Amino acid sequence: MTGTLRDKVAVIGGGAKNLGGLLATTFAERGAKVVVHYHGDSSAEDADRTVEAVRQAGSQAVSVQGDLTRVSDVRRLFDTAVDTFGGADIAVNTTGMVLRKPILETTEEEYDRMFAVNAKAGYFFIQEAGRRLRDHGRIISLGTSLLAAFTDGYSTYAGGKAPLEHFTRAAAKEFADRGISVNTVAPGPMDTPFFYPQETPERVEFHKSMAMGNQLTQIEDIAPIIEFLATDGWWFTGQTLFPNGGYTTR
Repeated sequence: MTGTLRDKVAVIGGGAKNLGGLLATTFAERGAKVVVHYHGDSSAEDADRTVEAVRQAGSQAVSVQGDLTRVSDVRRLFDTAVDTFGGADIAVNTTGMVLRKPILETTEEEYDRMFAVNAKAGYFFIQEAGRRLRDHGRIISLGTSLLAAFTDGYSTYAGGKAPLEHFTRAAAKEFADRGISVNTVAPGPMDTPFFYPQETPERVEFHKSMAMGNQLTQIEDIAPIIEFLATDGWWFTGQTLFPNGGYTTR
């Protein structure tokens, strides 16, 4: 599967907008068919626009609504890929949920929700991808560079994303005999609406100051890395990559 996305089928969790939307259109431009997942009604129009953009790029797409914290919805997402396009080759999960809150103020409900979205959904997305992808497939999860940071406030976000690293290593070992590579991409804070609600203007400037060029990570910086892992970067597996302009290192 090295070198090309032509005639491959990509399932993109959170594929309606932001990084997921960019990946959907980028993969389509390379000839892949795309299954665009979106979470709820607020993203339905974004999903429709992304599907249309894929078609304008000369490829095919279908959108699927689902709550990936429900295993049945994860399975339905991959069922759609098989039923619509005959199978799947690439699975990218860009979904997640951020909370910045001190440990002493975090509620049980917030903890449960953060780990459901960031850990449970990630686990069963990898599981179902491992079941449904064709041999020599690619599984890529979106982590966070906070996994390599020593900071306050993000106990449930970074903590919820941390298990992805081990899920990735375990799956890479278990799926290796089928030639399926499994990786986590852990960007720095990205310049998307996902980031700003948790931060003050002063902290935004601090995050910028930690990376090259005094800037946040752009989704345009990350999409080519995920595309690489889905094609020529197949020899990476079981890894967590930190594309973040030096925001953190490990």
